[in-house]
Amino acid sequence: MFGRCEDPSSLDGAVWLLCYLTTPTHQSFYLAFGTVLLLLAITAPLSLLFGFGGALASRSTIAPLRWFGRGYIAMVRGVPEIVFFMFGPIALDQAFEYLRHRAICPDWSEPVRRGNDFVVCTAAKLPLNADPQWMHEIYGFALAILSFAIVYGAFCGNTIRGAFDAVPKAQIETARAFGMNQRQLFWRILLPQMWIFALPGLSNIWMILTKATPLLFLLGVEDIVYWARELGSAKTRAYSFPHPNWQLWYFLALLAFYLGLTRVSEIVLVRLNRRLSHGQATLAGASRTAACR
Repeated sequence: MFGRCEDPSSLDGAVWLLCYLTTPTHQSFYLAFGTVLLLLAITAPLSLLFGFGGALASRSTIAPLRWFGRGYIAMVRGVPEIVFFMFGPIALDQAFEYLRHRAICPDWSEPVRRGNDFVVCTAAKLPLNADPQWMHEIYGFALAILSFAIVYGAFCGNTIRGAFDAVPKAQIETARAFGMNQRQLFWRILLPQMWIFALPGLSNIWMILTKATPLLFLLGVEDIVYWARELGSAKTRAYSFPHPNWQLWYFLALLAFYLGLTRVSEIVLVRLNRRLSHGQATLAGASRTAACR
């Protein structure tokens, strides 16, 4: 990065360490922290959306929709996460390519599935072989986000469904006695009060999601765990900056990062809980209301 870093063998002390920490490889390591935060920023609302849809579907009066919602929540929650992450991105990739194959190459006469091979026409591949490397990386990252959202959306769906059931029945009956229709009942009674009951469970899911981000390594995404292992491993004289095994220090940096993220999350969730509890018919809501008087 700096002109004086061109010859690492002539450096020592703090200058050597500064040059070592500013190599292009280390810059990829620093950007990987942004990759993790971006994953969380996109996956959290997407999981909440999937969970909300699954919860509503599981409570539907339409039988097929109700079976789908309950099946999604039960099946995804019942599969170990690591198993789903090893299978989900491959299945999603093949599903997208198959749909493109049917749309772009309708005259294709050969079977797509040939034993263990999955073969589609060249124009249907995602991404195309001629596409730059960054498009391949973005596509892999998008598959990872979708896989995370499907898994944790099922957990969110189970939590939200329980939160809907926790809303006091007396309030629902009172709303009906005042002449509210089903839509008014949902938007004015169920939905506003559901969140206070769902927040503790959703908070736990958020914490679990943050701890699951190292699974990006299994999905082929070069995340912070990948770079910590690569950069921390012993480097011989064949490398520009030789050093012994420093993986302990790199993983201590990851420990500090995740503990800091957890602490910030706790502060935000506590404030959100206080905001949602105000005026609600819960113990936290009563305490909050009494404190404001």
